[in-house]
Amino acid sequence: MRGERRQKSRGWLHRSVIGLALALLLPFGVSAAIAAPAAHAALDPDGFDFWVDSASMGPVKSRVFRAADGNTDRVVYALDGMRAQQDLSGWEINTDIAHQLTAANINVVMPIGGQSSFYADWNAPSAILDLPAGSATGSSGSSSGSSSGSGGLQLFSGGPGKSYRYTWETFISQDLRNALQQRLGFNPNRNGVFGLSMGGSGALTLAAYHPDQFSYAGSFSGYLNISAPGMREAIRAAMIDAGGYNVDSMAPPWGPQWLRMDPFVFAPRLKANGTRLWIAAASGLPAGDPVAFSTLNGMGLEALALVNTRAFQVRAASLGLTNVTYNFPAVGIHNWNNWANQVTQMLPDLSNNIG
Repeated sequence: MRGERRQKSRGWLHRSVIGLALALLLPFGVSAAIAAPAAHAALDPDGFDFWVDSASMGPVKSRVFRAADGNTDRVVYALDGMRAQQDLSGWEINTDIAHQLTAANINVVMPIGGQSSFYADWNAPSAILDLPAGSATGSSGSSSGSSSGSGGLQLFSGGPGKSYRYTWETFISQDLRNALQQRLGFNPNRNGVFGLSMGGSGALTLAAYHPDQFSYAGSFSGYLNISAPGMREAIRAAMIDAGGYNVDSMAPPWGPQWLRMDPFVFAPRLKANGTRLWIAAASGLPAGDPVAFSTLNGMGLEALALVNTRAFQVRAASLGLTNVTYNFPAVGIHNWNNWANQVTQMLPDLSNNIG
């Protein structure tokens, strides 16, 4: 029996290492890296634009969906992935989760933009070799925030977070929070926040450092051990591919600012805060997905997310952090079907722990 358990453990580790190696290589290709594929906009008429000024980033749009019963007490923020666009959230473009959440009498806030930002306050505007954005090509960059799949060509182009410094954590925890309270009457406390991939890491960071605002946080396919060997360079490659961003502009390597962003490092805060968590990552095995490079890429990326998430699980267990539900589906890759399913499964738990 013990031998069988050891064999299963070695098998899981072997699969994880293969997935990690694959995921570290794939971001150098031309498809999505630690991100969801670009999609065509699909405006939901039930939502409305909500503009809020940010001192560093200028006017920032969010999309808001009101709870079916009209309450203002129950609020959740839905964070996007690394290819976040400037017009709509990937959640609105690719899923129907807004209707599920509002039907459960939860107000939904979807911040728009933040491509490759990790929803962090950056050290500086994104630049390569200290050259200002657009200096090498004369291009102003894309205002869509989406990537064509050739992000390496955008290293010297303009775009969100290049002519100004990203301050997403400050925006969500102060500017947006206060505006929602003042203009819509939304409860600024005991909110929920969840996100996919980059947004999953960002959701846990927001909950860790702003516990009065967020009593609940969900991470789907998040990168929850970013100080692990190889992870910074994997994120570097992913950010180059997703819009041509420089990870060194976000946070210097291995310094306090970088460690502050690492869920593995700040896990004790989540325990001390009593934050209710929903942590998920799938196996990386396709669930009826088409035979295509995007599927192969999604398999590798989800395998990397699974390794990170399992590491966080071990860390949390060592700390006695038990106010958490883990969900590890047997099939699923790094795509919107996987993440939409997680919202459906998480919804009852979310509903019971906000407001």
